[in-house]
Amino acid sequence: MQQGYSSNWHSKLKALGPGILLATAAIGGSHIVASTQAGALFGWQLAVLIVLVNVLKYPFFRFGVEYSLQSGETLLEGYQKQGRGYLFSFVWLNLIAAVVNTAGVLLLTASLLQFFMPVQLSLTVLCLILLAVCLLILLAGQYKLLDSVSKWVMVLLTITTVAAAVIAFNKGPTAAPDFVGPSPWQLIYLGFLVALMGWMPAPIEISAINSLWLKAKQQHTPVNKQDGLFDFNLGYWSTTVLALVFLALGALVQYGSDQKVELAGAAYTHQFVAMYASTIGDWSKLLVALVAFLCMFGTTLTVLDGYARTINESFQLLGWQNTERKNSYNLWLLAQAASGMAVILFFKSALGPMLTFAMSLAFVTTPVFAWLNYRLMRGQQKHLMQPWIRLLSWLGLIYLFGFALLFIWWYLTK
Repeated sequence: MQQGYSSNWHSKLKALGPGILLATAAIGGSHIVASTQAGALFGWQLAVLIVLVNVLKYPFFRFGVEYSLQSGETLLEGYQKQGRGYLFSFVWLNLIAAVVNTAGVLLLTASLLQFFMPVQLSLTVLCLILLAVCLLILLAGQYKLLDSVSKWVMVLLTITTVAAAVIAFNKGPTAAPDFVGPSPWQLIYLGFLVALMGWMPAPIEISAINSLWLKAKQQHTPVNKQDGLFDFNLGYWSTTVLALVFLALGALVQYGSDQKVELAGAAYTHQFVAMYASTIGDWSKLLVALVAFLCMFGTTLTVLDGYARTINESFQLLGWQNTERKNSYNLWLLAQAASGMAVILFFKSALGPMLTFAMSLAFVTTPVFAWLNYRLMRGQQKHLMQPWIRLLSWLGLIYLFGFALLFIWWYLTK
């Protein structure tokens, strides 16, 4: 939806919000865990892959913003126009991701909160405290408060992360000059690579969530195409830079050390903080823990809000829910929070495999919804797709479909 006013720096700053929320949602499991583990296990070898997957996924996340600004509709409405089956498939993917991801990010955030607690509390109790705080923020202010909180989280996160990286660079790498680590370019590591790429920079359903955040933003502040894309690009490419910073932290602090790298998320965050403190000094423990906590707290907020929005909107579009019901978002938010907490209470020991499954599922389904986002944009008669975007889209689709088929073959034959 185009507005009749010119773009300037003031209008760009006012438009900031949905793209920052995208970045806040992305910089969670994919960065603090997957990117840092990639550096810890393989050094700098996966830096090219991280950049490549961010570049090749870029058009499909961008289309979510462009489609909404061009048509005045959300991506979910676009999926429904392409066929009810597409929206139905998206809903079930979204429901699985909402429950598993909520439980995962809550547990990771709670494990990091332990560093700042004066008394020792169980992870379950800390999860309940965090959930209560997040629900209070979202139920009290919904989008406007979430928008404000996410901007402060991103500013603090960026400052502390860069500070930690500068300290690590000044200290120098842990690995000996002659150390030769394993190569990630082997079939045995394909599962790790797919999990890394599935959530890099974020699961593909975040593109639909982003279009809903944009819709919510426009209820308070008109956003034209130029300003909307500025906000999106700032958020999206910030996630790429920070992914490389987290990779650097793992490569500098853990790569080449004698200690085995933990692959379970909660255990890994504690190991990483401890390794950082032993390498640089105990004084750095709280700094690194703060970086990780800010990262995960922002992700927890946006995961709760974003998935609740998409489920609520999807059920209304499918006719499974009364569109006149004003508190339906609140009900879905509470249901999602309760479901995530139930997974923590009853399936905590299986949460690691469940998260790996969610990350792998995200990658396997990415090509389908990437193609659908491309198809929606191509169908916009008023929109002339730029040649470089069209070329990058086709390269991305070939890459994503090819890697997904390779992973399915590997999984069935291993």
